Amino acid sequence: MVKKIKLRTVLIGGCITLFFALLIGRVFWLQVIDNDFWKAEAMKRWSRSQDLPASRGTIMDRDGDILAMDAPAYTVVVNPKVIQANGLEEDVVKGLHDILGKDEDELREMVRAKNDKGEYLLGREVRSEGWKIDEETKDKVVELRTGLEEKLKKAGKIADSGIGLQREQKRFYPQGTLAAHVVGYTDLQGEAIGGIEAFYDDYLRGKDGFASYKSDKKGVKLPSQDDLYQPAINGKNLLLTIDDTIQYYIEDAMRETFDKYKPISMTVIAADPKTGEILGMANLPTYNPNTYWESEYKNYYNHAVRSRYEPGSTFKIVTLASAIQEKLFNPNAAYQSGTIRAGGRPHKDIRPEGWGPITYLEGVKRSSNVAFVKLGYEMLGKERLTNYIKQFGFAEKTNIDLPGETSSILNMTYDADIASMTYGYAVSVSPIQQIAAISAVANGGKLMKPHLVKEIEDPNTGKTEKIEPEMVRQVISPESARETGKYLEQVVADEDKGTGHAAYIDGYRVAGKTGTAVKSTGGYKDTTKQVVSFIGYAPVEDPKIAVLVIIDEPNEEVGGGKLAAPIFKEIVSKSLTYWGVPKSNAEEKGKSKETVIPDGAYEAPKMTGMKVSEAKAKLLEEGVVFETLGSGSTVKKQFPEPGTPISGAQRIYLLTEDEATMSIPNLQGESLRDAMEVLTLMRVKVMVQGEGYVTKQMETSENGQRTVHLTLTPAEDKSEASDSGTGAEIENETETENEAESGTATQEEKATDAADQAAGSEEDKE
Repeated sequence: MVKKIKLRTVLIGGCITLFFALLIGRVFWLQVIDNDFWKAEAMKRWSRSQDLPASRGTIMDRDGDILAMDAPAYTVVVNPKVIQANGLEEDVVKGLHDILGKDEDELREMVRAKNDKGEYLLGREVRSEGWKIDEETKDKVVELRTGLEEKLKKAGKIADSGIGLQREQKRFYPQGTLAAHVVGYTDLQGEAIGGIEAFYDDYLRGKDGFASYKSDKKGVKLPSQDDLYQPAINGKNLLLTIDDTIQYYIEDAMRETFDKYKPISMTVIAADPKTGEILGMANLPTYNPNTYWESEYKNYYNHAVRSRYEPGSTFKIVTLASAIQEKLFNPNAAYQSGTIRAGGRPHKDIRPEGWGPITYLEGVKRSSNVAFVKLGYEMLGKERLTNYIKQFGFAEKTNIDLPGETSSILNMTYDADIASMTYGYAVSVSPIQQIAAISAVANGGKLMKPHLVKEIEDPNTGKTEKIEPEMVRQVISPESARETGKYLEQVVADEDKGTGHAAYIDGYRVAGKTGTAVKSTGGYKDTTKQVVSFIGYAPVEDPKIAVLVIIDEPNEEVGGGKLAAPIFKEIVSKSLTYWGVPKSNAEEKGKSKETVIPDGAYEAPKMTGMKVSEAKAKLLEEGVVFETLGSGSTVKKQFPEPGTPISGAQRIYLLTEDEATMSIPNLQGESLRDAMEVLTLMRVKVMVQGEGYVTKQMETSENGQRTVHLTLTPAEDKSEASDSGTGAEIENETETENEAESGTATQEEKATDAADQAAGSEEDKE
């Protein structure tokens, strides 16, 4: 018995000893032999890493108004397992369909999704309709989710609807379609497409950072010397040369003509001729970068830099300036208009019979092809003419900071083409090349490089890089440029002979040239396919703005003088008023260009940037009459501008919002100029009756566009003003014009008949 107990004890002891030996061996194996493997596995469980995404740089207009920025976004996620467990399939499908517009069958398939084992999935993103939705849509999803959870609570179930939201970031364009082709957009994957977004992507993108640290099983960070932290480097901010107010004037002026004449496209560029800064650039049709997927591909196309056209008569500016530079242009010399043979083929005026013997100056006003063939082909000659065309920048790209700029086509093989180039045929150029060339005439002969970025700000360092204007070369002398401008001014100012009289702006000196070119498709036989245009600048004595208007294939055979010139007029007149540029006739009457503060007046104080409460207190203390527009807390803009002489009774307007949503102030008693200043700052269309001071105003709205109708009465008649006003509306005023342009081009002599047909296809409009 004792022996059995001893054997049993030995056996049990041996087993225990063996067990501990195996255990110690296993521990030794894990901690010594296999140490590296298990240490690595442990590190995986303890280590945490977190991406720190960089913010994309903000894009602003020249005054700091935001055109593109990063904004919060949300992605909708559904949990099929929870949805099916709670019997919410139909509620979720119908609710998300109504909010996101996603197909119900696709949603139903999504909330029924299973894995390979036949189990319902735990999460699926609702692509693409529920991807990176905005705040407003997110609120609707939250409302749906809350409603379903309340329903579950009442049924005694766990309040989980199976609908979730992932917080993300997306690109937001606060001004919608405004300057869409300039700014470009980023797609839902964050890739930059078109415009400034693509061209300056390396500046805007920034560099993502990361954080790496150790944590316990609950995710709580543990103190460790191995922590790694790389901060995100945010993208740089861009301040553009674009003025969003000028941009608004451009797009507003284009819309009515586009809707009425339904062209393939319209393009307008406005530039500061002295610096090459682009003040505005627009194309129609356009798109909204916030919802870019809703637009057709053609709407994304930036014709301003990517298309080229035979310019027609606007190109005559190059021939005229070149002849003046070579001292070959005698405005009073006479020639026989009508038809001329040059380069082996005839070239005709709009009237093949011509106007008889006329002076070269009249030929410029009437846009006579014969005059320019004589100036360019006969007087300048092939070598000098083609050299000046190259000097004006038409043989090279402008290198503007936008993607996809096209190059020009210059047909210089045949003499007939050289002769045709003098009046804008046998040459295809881009709109941006044209605006650079007219700017050279306006600014004293300097070809400036057009550009769109004014400053680059690094938010990480606080440093700002300013982009200075860049002169490419001196094309013609300042004297020749001034003389060219003087003759182009008569194209606009001459009511009887000037083809560009519809661009005339009362009180300002305007220089410009119309263009109507038959497109070369089918050998210039289809005269209904035209490109009509107007190019010019103002004021002539001190140019502030140069504008090009191009309309590709309007549905009526209407020349550039009738169709494009009024658009130029509207943009330039509003812009000069917006800037407070004094009218040209003030200098003609001997008024000083220097600011003179009359007796009883003082300079308007600077309010911009101040808190509204501080501005009000200051103006009340100084006894200045003022009115606040908008409900913002900071003064964004003011009128009159700081430093402007004002009388004690004159009102100062403080604008506190960026968008044109403010209530229209009471403008009765104000001059037309002061009223226009305020209303243009608010982006309101204005209709005017009469002259003098505002005695009545009325606001209307059509298609979301606010219009203010002002009735004016002379100062001595203000008390007797009637409600009906005293004059005719001037908003849509047009001038009588003479459209006297034509153009031809050929590659070989056999194209003569087709080119003749193009040359005689345009109407002479009186």
